[in-house]
Amino acid sequence: MTKVTVLGAAGGIGQPLSLLLKMCPFVSTLALYDLRLAAGVARDLSHVNTNAHCIGYGKDELPDALMGAQVVVIPAGVPRKPGMTRDDLFRVNAGIVAQLVAACAEHCPNARILVISNPVNSTVPVACETLRRLGKFQPGRVMGVTTLDVVRAQTFLSDALGPQQYSRESMKKHVTVVGGHSGTTIVPVILNPTLAQKLVHRKLWDAYVQRVQFGGDEVVQAKQGAGSATLSMALAGYYFAEQVLRSIHHEAPDALLPCYVYLPGLPGGRELQARLGTQVEYFAAPVRMDRGVVVHVESEWTEKVTPQERKMLDVCVQELDANVRKGKRFVQSKL
Repeated sequence: MTKVTVLGAAGGIGQPLSLLLKMCPFVSTLALYDLRLAAGVARDLSHVNTNAHCIGYGKDELPDALMGAQVVVIPAGVPRKPGMTRDDLFRVNAGIVAQLVAACAEHCPNARILVISNPVNSTVPVACETLRRLGKFQPGRVMGVTTLDVVRAQTFLSDALGPQQYSRESMKKHVTVVGGHSGTTIVPVILNPTLAQKLVHRKLWDAYVQRVQFGGDEVVQAKQGAGSATLSMALAGYYFAEQVLRSIHHEAPDALLPCYVYLPGLPGGRELQARLGTQVEYFAAPVRMDRGVVVHVESEWTEKVTPQERKMLDVCVQELDANVRKGKRFVQSKL
C-alpha cells in the first residue's frame, strides 16, 4: 500500500483534501503535517471508518512526516485574498514550497511531488530548481496540479449549453484545459467540435472562456474576503492524486488529466514545444504515467485546436515564460 503525506493539512484546502484521501482505498498511511493543528485533524480523521492510518505531525516533525512517503501533496501556503495578485501570493508561497521540497529531497527523494500551492506557474519551477540544486531532480516526479481548471471547464460548459441537456458528468470527455494555472494562461480546449460550434453560434464563447480563466474570482468575491476556492480545489487535487495512486497500483485512469510539468525533461515534451512553437519549459498538458511517474507528455491534441484556441495558446506561452523565469530567479537569488 501507499503512504501519502499532505503538507499544509490543517488549511482550507488541506483539511477537505485529507478527508478525501482518507476515503481512498489506495492509501494505507496518511501523514498530515502543518505548523499547528495537524494532530487534531489526524485525530478527527482517525474516527472515519476506512483503513488508512492517520498520523498528525507538528512544526518540528517534518522529517518524520516525509519518511517513506511515496506521494507528497503540497497545498501549504497562504490563500489569495481580495485585491491580492498572484505576484503577491508568489512572494509568500515560493519560500514555503522551496523549504518543503528541500525536505522532500532529503527524506523521500523518490516521492511523487504534487504542487498545489499557488501561483503554480511559478511555484513548480521553484520546486524543480530547488531539487536540481540539491541534485535530486527527477522531472517525471514533480507535477503542478491544474485539475481545478479542468473541473471548472467541465462545469461551466454544462452551464453554458444547458445542464438539462448537457450534464456536468458528460462534459468530462468533451473538454480539457492546457497551459498554466492563472488568468490567460488557462486555455480550455473543447475536444468535441459540435459543442465548440454551439458555443460560438450562441455567442457564448467569450463569456465561457472568461469564466474558466477567472472563475476563482467568483469564489473570492462570494466569500467576501474570508477565503478562496478551497473545497473545489480540494476535490480537484484529490482527482489528480487519485490518478497518481491508480497508476502506482497499475490501474488505468478514467481519463488523462493534465498537469504542469518540466517539458525538456520528459518524453514528448520537446515535441509539444515544437508544436506550440515555443521554448517555454513548463506547460500543463495531458500526461501518461507509469507507477505514478509521468512518462510521456501528450501533444496530439494540438492537431485539433480551433483558431480561437490557437490565439489563446500564443498569449499563454508568452505569459508562462515570464512566470517560469520568476520562479527560477527566486531560487537563484537564494544561492
